[in-house]
Amino acid sequence: MAHPVSVQTTKSASSPIMAGQIMAKDYKVIHVDELVEGFVISIEPKAVYVDIPLHGTGVILGREFQNTREIIRNLNIGDSIKAKVVETENEDGYIELSLKEARQAIIWKEADEAVRQKTSFILPIKAANKGGLIIEWQGVEGFLPASQLSETNYPNVSDGNKDNILKELKKLAGKNITVTIISSNAKEGKLIFSEKGIVPAEKADMLMRYTVGDDVDTTVSGIVDFGVFLKIEDGLEGLVHISEIDWALVEDPRKLFKVGEKIRARIIEIKDGKISLSIKALKNNPWKNAANQFKKDDTVAGVVIRMNKHGALVSIQEGVSGLVHNSDFKTEEELKKNLELGKSYQFKITVFEPKDQRMALSYVGDRK
Repeated sequence: MAHPVSVQTTKSASSPIMAGQIMAKDYKVIHVDELVEGFVISIEPKAVYVDIPLHGTGVILGREFQNTREIIRNLNIGDSIKAKVVETENEDGYIELSLKEARQAIIWKEADEAVRQKTSFILPIKAANKGGLIIEWQGVEGFLPASQLSETNYPNVSDGNKDNILKELKKLAGKNITVTIISSNAKEGKLIFSEKGIVPAEKADMLMRYTVGDDVDTTVSGIVDFGVFLKIEDGLEGLVHISEIDWALVEDPRKLFKVGEKIRARIIEIKDGKISLSIKALKNNPWKNAANQFKKDDTVAGVVIRMNKHGALVSIQEGVSGLVHNSDFKTEEELKKNLELGKSYQFKITVFEPKDQRMALSYVGDRK
């Protein structure tokens, strides 16, 4: 361990000379913004002098001294400190240093490391806005988007109203939350947090009571565009994605469920502390019956149930549907001219793979 260099004076009895000046040939080049480590050799009313091995003597003074008075108050001769270079040589020949900027540099370096290591932190929620939550880490304010909240804390607002979502988010203010840093940008001063993928010990214990394939009695706790949140027990929720609600096409989950409604569902996945559920898994699979009724090249009657950028989705039986591709017509406009939503037409089955629930159709006839 290096020892503090003894202080000598030049212009006044209170100003140390640059340590090791006679050994300048052994010194290394130093740069502005470089983070250096040294030892306190003098603490004065308006300046702190620091021996920086292989570089020279540094000084903290002026605004940098005023901005870090609380830190300087706790320093002692011989203490090791890290500082950031703000000037390589001032008019008195000293390296000017900043403790405040050094602290910021260290914080952002730690943030980058936390991103790489996926380190988790328990932090208080300072405030909320319509986009998510404001969280502070080591004096730096960061943002946790609502989309990065866990299922437990996600604002399950049935009508999707942004004002109601904000009300739910505000209820979290003041509470502690376990998060990871997923993005760190020192230049822009931005930290982005996520609560996803973190499994608190108590939740992990709950999850151990369940396995894939279990059928569970649940209560609808929230309804969103992409599915339904179901409460399995206090502190534990699962999501039924819109594709797992029913074998038939579901356009709007809000038309099928109400918050508080009792629902039986099947666990289809437990991953990263999350439970995925299926309601349709408890119903008869219509594709099994279809396998005995239809085959490739059959001509069937089908109802147009949806239009998308690829073509028209057609149902030939409840829960059994296939795509009529745009390429079946000269143009997309021609497809829309010949096929109307809710109308029935004749189609030929060109692809039929019931095990994979996959079917393609080709338009062959007029409305029935």
